[in-house]
Amino acid sequence: MKSFACLGKKLEHPRNFFCNKVCCFHKSSICSIQSFLRVLAFQIHPFWVQLTYFVILSLVGHMALKVSEPRPGSLRPASLDIFFTSVSSATVSSMSTVEMEVFSNTQLIIMTILMLLGGEVFTSILGLYLSRVKFSKLETKESRVLSVYHNPPKRTNFPGLEIEKPANVDLEYNLNSLDNDHSLKLSSLKSLACVALGYFSVVHITGSSLVAMYTSLVPSARQVLGSKGIKIQTFSVFTTVSTFSSCGFVPTNENMVAFKKNPGLLLILIPQVLLGNTLYPSCLRFLIWILEKITRKVEFRYILMNTREMGYGHLLSFSHSCLLAITVSGFILVQFILFCSMEWNSGAMDGLNPYQKFMGALFQVVNSRHTGESIVDLSIISPAILVLFVIMMYLPPCTSLMPIKQQEEVDSETGQKCKNQRKSLVHCLLFSPLSTLAIFVILVCVSEREKLKKDPLNFNVLNITIEVVSAYGNVGFSTGYSCKRQLEPDSSCRDAWFGFVGRWSNMGKFILILVMFFGRLKKFSINGGKAWKLS
Repeated sequence: MKSFACLGKKLEHPRNFFCNKVCCFHKSSICSIQSFLRVLAFQIHPFWVQLTYFVILSLVGHMALKVSEPRPGSLRPASLDIFFTSVSSATVSSMSTVEMEVFSNTQLIIMTILMLLGGEVFTSILGLYLSRVKFSKLETKESRVLSVYHNPPKRTNFPGLEIEKPANVDLEYNLNSLDNDHSLKLSSLKSLACVALGYFSVVHITGSSLVAMYTSLVPSARQVLGSKGIKIQTFSVFTTVSTFSSCGFVPTNENMVAFKKNPGLLLILIPQVLLGNTLYPSCLRFLIWILEKITRKVEFRYILMNTREMGYGHLLSFSHSCLLAITVSGFILVQFILFCSMEWNSGAMDGLNPYQKFMGALFQVVNSRHTGESIVDLSIISPAILVLFVIMMYLPPCTSLMPIKQQEEVDSETGQKCKNQRKSLVHCLLFSPLSTLAIFVILVCVSEREKLKKDPLNFNVLNITIEVVSAYGNVGFSTGYSCKRQLEPDSSCRDAWFGFVGRWSNMGKFILILVMFFGRLKKFSINGGKAWKLS
């Protein structure tokens, strides 16, 4: 009878019953997601988390690009080339095996999403959220301990026997201080995540608006997009996301060569290159300092005073941030002086007035670190400048001229400094990034050995090295391929606006895909090779 009564109540109030089921499903979904995030934060090494993230992102992007139709009148690229493009977008490498104008507006939007989700700032914000989940879990456990201490349970099985609070006042003070410190740190992590997300959003919105305004008002820029059938809105959002995420893709075949006579557009993009990569840590700390001065919030003060404890790799100390900004400026100045001294009157700068040359040279050297947008044909640049670009592409974003000496870690149990830490066998066997790049160059030379013999002017070790280092640095610089440099002219050869890798074999392209993944995760191997003794 009781079951029939319950059934009658459910039938009598079907709407309430359905709402309860929906609420239960919603709560269980949230709990499942939280449990999954806690597993990621606690039990899985960050390398495997990020590798899985980029592989899945690349596979999903490959499926989306393959399903969507290319631009009318264009041939559909091969499956490997589509996957290569997806990996290049997700790892923000901008290495290309097909011309950009092959892709339709829908495919450009898909690539924009891939670049947005694969950018370093966005992924670091995701990591910051995982840190919040992990710290919240630790705080919950400590809160339970404090709750047991302040409200001890009473044993009812034995009358008169109760757990009494310790009489040690210092212990109670330490526990309360620990509780307050953890609450402040959690609140500071939330504030830091909000600041980083706001920084990310404001730069994208402002940059897209400025690019759209410029291309709409300047006839020459608007004419370029009109002749190529590219929408202004798509171009502005795509280019802004690509520039800020340090990808370097541009919807035009010629990259930024088509806009080399538009110094205003270059001037809009230069700050976005710096704000999204090399100067992001310095700008983030400066923004937090400004917010602390305006709001006087204790969370911002805590962030500025405890940069290492926040666990955010892009949050640096004041001195380190200043040194980083000085180093970035120094690299740009040195490159600018050398580039202008050697290329000012070269064929790469033909047809430009002095102001256009000045802005073009500045834009080119700023992009040499990680973004890879270019206004010149790199194949006609002097070898000395190319070698300089290779060095710049190899350097990590946070390279400082005078690196800050890392503080020794302190053991939380003994309070002693940990000098000799045991390293795993895998860590000891790791090669340095430079050694790994040498191995990749050798593998590419092996896979392309026949072309190295028949077409040495295009397929030479310098061009292959530039391509490999560019993929490792997630830059996108490429010398391209020219049919005019063939020793045995091929009548069927056609010059195309895509990277040098577009002429490689499938094995060579697959090797470069591995290089792009390796370069996107290079922070996990940046200290590799120290176990190898050369003397």
